[in-house]
Amino acid sequence: MGINLSKIKKEDMEHIYRWFSDTGFLKYYDYYPPFPLNKDEVDKIFNDYENSNKSKVFAVRLENSIIGVAGFDDMIEENQVATLFIGLGNENERGKGYGMEAMKLLLRYGFINLNFHRIQLNVLEFNKRAISLYEKCGFKKEGIFREFVLRDGKRYNLLLYGLLRNEWIKNKDSEF
Repeated sequence: MGINLSKIKKEDMEHIYRWFSDTGFLKYYDYYPPFPLNKDEVDKIFNDYENSNKSKVFAVRLENSIIGVAGFDDMIEENQVATLFIGLGNENERGKGYGMEAMKLLLRYGFINLNFHRIQLNVLEFNKRAISLYEKCGFKKEGIFREFVLRDGKRYNLLLYGLLRNEWIKNKDSEF
């Protein structure tokens, strides 16, 4: 499919600024309120990622064009754990299998290159496409933060998922 993960380049930031100012993207991307972020706020987030030994962030590319961001946050090297995140910013690139390809690359990198024992993630209960993707990749629902998020006047649960290295090894050669 031509999906790869690579370093975020300076010229990628214009796309990232657009995504992080889009409340439609932010509504699904994170559990923080989906308020548009300005250029300085986005720069601070990505500078913090780059300067932290607790994060590893990639551009998700289709051929040479950035279509999203993905990576690991809250990395605890001593425990060999991290929290995974992924967001495809280009709406017209969603639903085409690129998220699955990016997840396969991200999981391989996390378990092989970064030597994680466990990769976890959080997802809002209304993000059905993401939940389907995570479950196809072998993630197991481990918990629920009940009514954690307020969106559009309604309360939603935050679901907690985890994947262990031995589970990934068992499933990685299957077609998810």
